Amino acid sequence: MKRGTGVVVIKNGQLVDGTGAAVVSNGVLMVEDGLITFAGAAADLPQFPADARVIDARGGTIMPGLIESHFHPTYFNVAALEDLDIKYPVEYVTILASCNAKLALECGYTSARSGGSLFNIDVWLKKAIENDLVPGPRLAASGREICGAGGLMDWNPEFRKIGMEGLVLLIDGPGDARRAVRKLVKDGAEWVKTYPTGDAAAPDVNDHHTLCMTFEEMNAVVQTAHNHGMKVTGHCRATEGIKNALLAGYDSLEHGTFIDDETLDLLLQRDVPVVPALYFELMSIERGPEFGMSQQVIDGHRETLDGGAESARRILAAGGRLGMGGDYGFAWNPHGDYAKELSFFVNYVGLKPLEVIKCATQTGAEILGRSHEIGTLTSGKVADVLVVDGDVVADISILQDRSRFITVMQGGISKAGLACGSP
Repeated sequence: MKRGTGVVVIKNGQLVDGTGAAVVSNGVLMVEDGLITFAGAAADLPQFPADARVIDARGGTIMPGLIESHFHPTYFNVAALEDLDIKYPVEYVTILASCNAKLALECGYTSARSGGSLFNIDVWLKKAIENDLVPGPRLAASGREICGAGGLMDWNPEFRKIGMEGLVLLIDGPGDARRAVRKLVKDGAEWVKTYPTGDAAAPDVNDHHTLCMTFEEMNAVVQTAHNHGMKVTGHCRATEGIKNALLAGYDSLEHGTFIDDETLDLLLQRDVPVVPALYFELMSIERGPEFGMSQQVIDGHRETLDGGAESARRILAAGGRLGMGGDYGFAWNPHGDYAKELSFFVNYVGLKPLEVIKCATQTGAEILGRSHEIGTLTSGKVADVLVVDGDVVADISILQDRSRFITVMQGGISKAGLACGSP
């Protein structure tokens, strides 16, 4: 991915550096050849060339580009589980994924980690973004996901004989688990996304307290993935599934919904980040009836929402790490609404705005394994920057309004006018 050239100075705004530190009220950011060389108070700004490009923050906020840590680029207008793999042909899904990537960048998300993708579209999407063929967030790819046979993601009945190979590699035992990971190695994935537990969406046989993989299968996934330099994450709602993932050596957890004292202690000991992805639950409750969602499923989402919010509060209060991101791409939770997750964690969960911004920047970069490059406004890091007309600390909902964005900068280059429309 190209970096900008020359010197850029962003001034006349409050500086939020992404570390959780206090706001610098009259802050300035200086960028040279795509790298941050100064971030601090205007009074301390070193001399800069007369021909430097100057961006006026208009008294607003200068902050790191946001990071979506649970991004599904191939999800689009999903109304039922089956829509994830058979709603559209793969050719069209590839185009939609490209549009979703453009939209994410336009929304201020300069980096993202895929939480699973139809086929290995995200692997190739990443290559296209890095080669500047299409605009999008810096992407960590996961490719196809892994789930135990008969588990949450195994919904196509046997009589169809179409399998699930496009979206999910179904396994039955540690041997299958190792084979599945090795396929992802060949595909070029960086993260392995698994399904240790069920979800409220499947209340009859794979609800949110059900296990969808055995510990032996999970352990085989981790051993094989780590051997090849890959990281492992998992859809973990049930307490036992969270515990199994931590004992198996998972590198992050998605949701971490029902954490008890034992699993919280284990989480803190291993310092594993969690991406709660809870706004989806609220939208399922509020908008589910529009899409024919049964009361049983809605009640399950309510339990998930309440349990997940409490777990998130406990994790952060105990010194753990949370990333921000969620299952966008469903009909009731569409792409483009990513920043609603941030407002939700302030207004519903009760976190402070600076805490949430840190989760959505610094912790996101840590999850991607790129905290040495991105995630904070720190000298020497790549200039992925969001400049917003307004005080996002006083009103974090401003981040939902793209018309308030003065610039979305990636590698010191301002991006604009990138979003695709809906079909």
